[in-house]
Parts: sequence; C-alpha cells; structure tokens
Amino acid sequence: MANRPNDSSRSDAPSRRFHPVWIVMVVVATLLLAGLVAIPAVLVSETKPPAAAPAPSDASGQNRNGAGSAPAVVEQSPSPGKLRQAKTVQVDFSPPADEDMPSGPFGDAVRLGQKIFTDTQTYARPYVGNKLRCVNCHLGAGRKADSAPLWAAYGMFPAYREKNKRVNTYEDRLTGCFRFSMNGKAPPRDSKEMVALVSYSYWLAKGAPTGVALKGRGYPKLAQPARSPDATRGKAVFDANCAICHGADGHGTQANGGYAFPPLWGPNSFNEGAGMARVPKAAAFIHANMPLGKGNSLSEQDAWDVAQYMDSQPRPPDPRVAKSR
Repeated sequence: MANRPNDSSRSDAPSRRFHPVWIVMVVVATLLLAGLVAIPAVLVSETKPPAAAPAPSDASGQNRNGAGSAPAVVEQSPSPGKLRQAKTVQVDFSPPADEDMPSGPFGDAVRLGQKIFTDTQTYARPYVGNKLRCVNCHLGAGRKADSAPLWAAYGMFPAYREKNKRVNTYEDRLTGCFRFSMNGKAPPRDSKEMVALVSYSYWLAKGAPTGVALKGRGYPKLAQPARSPDATRGKAVFDANCAICHGADGHGTQANGGYAFPPLWGPNSFNEGAGMARVPKAAAFIHANMPLGKGNSLSEQDAWDVAQYMDSQPRPPDPRVAKSR
C-alpha cells in the first residue's frame, strides 16, 4: 500500500495565493499612470482662452444682438485720419455710341442736347453771355475722359457742393455752368434746352453705376508743383504752345462768324466765378488736354505756370460779387 505524502511535503510546494505586496504594487502603478494622464490635461485646460460670456438676453429668450444665441458682430469704424486718406473706388465705363441714340421723342431730346452742347451759340443763345460753347471745356461732345465728361458727372448728383454750400441736383450743376462758364443765365427747369441737356447726359451715362466715381471723371488732379505757379514763366509757355490757336492776346481765333478756338480771357470768355478761373482746375485741364490733341505733353510745372498766367488776365466779374456791390 503506498504511503500518503506527509504535511511537511505539502508545505514545500509554492503557494497559489497573491501576496499582499503585489496588490500594493498594482495600486501604486495605477495611481502613477493616472497622474501622468491628468497633469497634461490640467496644463492644456489652463492655457485655453476663457469662454466668451453669453450675450444678455431679453424676456423672449433672444439675445440683444440678433436671433437665438448667435454671437454679435462688431464693426470697427476707421479713424477720421484714415477716412481722409481713403480713395474712391473707380470703375471703367464707356458711353454708348452716337448711332445707338434712341428714336422717338426721347431720342429727339437727346439729339437736341448734343446740339446745344456742341453749338451752344446757336441752340441756347438766349442763355449765353459770351462766345463759348459747352464743348470748349468738355471735349469730344462731352465724351472725352479726363475732360469732365457728362457720363461721369450725371451719376454723381445729387451732391453737396462747397461752392454754394448746399445739396445740388444735376440741373443745379448745369445752372452753374450757364451762370459762370457761359457768363449768362440758366434756362428754366422745364425749358426744352434744360430738358435736352439732362436727357443727353442721362443717355451718355446709360448703364453706369450711380454714386461711383468713374475713371475719367472731371480733370485729373495735379500734385502741388515744386515751384509756386508763376505768370511770367506761364507767358513763355503760352507763347510757345497756346498762342497759335488762342491768339497772342488770348482772345481766341475766329472763323466763319464764330470761334474756331475759344477766348481764354477778355469779355467773351468765362467769368471769375467759373471753375476754370481757379488755377488748380485750369492746370489740371491744361495738363490732361492741351495743346489740343497733345494732352499730357506739357510738364506739370508748365501746366501750373500757364494756368497762373491765364488766371492773371482780365475777364468778366463773378455775378455773385457784382450783385453784392
């Protein structure tokens, strides 16, 4: 009969129960691992920017900046200095061709407006006090860019003008042309002449945006000259470049009972209230357009000097000043 193992042999076999030390080691390892995960999470949470406070809501539950909980949009207004430096956005535009003039009564008004513009002495004689035509300052029948074209002017009115310190309509602008540039009087607002000129301007501006400075509007403004404008230097420029058309005395060149080239001063020219009687305006026009067909050929300094010379010559008085005397 085989012998059964005694108690001493069972005590030598390895124990299958976990030792308490192992349990302690597992707990410590778990705590260390949790710490390694938690510390970066805390650091990240502390570096995040604070959440924006919700907009105050009214009794309806909508925030005061709009519907629901949408965030408010705040637009920064530019400083006054930046506003003064802002440039007007400009766009390209070309007026319609003459062959595209409309038919019917409106077309008749447009055609009459063009005739008044190019032959003012014939078609608007009762309102003209000198020998000029509208086209003398607005070349190309009011089409030429950089020569105060009508298509670029029409869409900029109504507008405030410093000249008379009030908001002007386009008819007001034409009234000023007759009073100062033409040294005459304005046609009545409902006259065929005024209606025709407005119609012609409106048609030339067909398709142009309103309230936007089109490229070619007015006369290109010149920078201040390096030397102050000088009439003596200007006379030399005039004699060399302008007298051949406008005459040595500046009184224009006549042909066929009219003026082939307009008088720049004297009794038959624009009066002292006209924009062209201002040296900066005249210099800008001269530089961009004169001599005729050779615009931008004079230096800016020459344009300033010849404008100063032209402005120093006698011409009819500003009617506003004459009335106040």
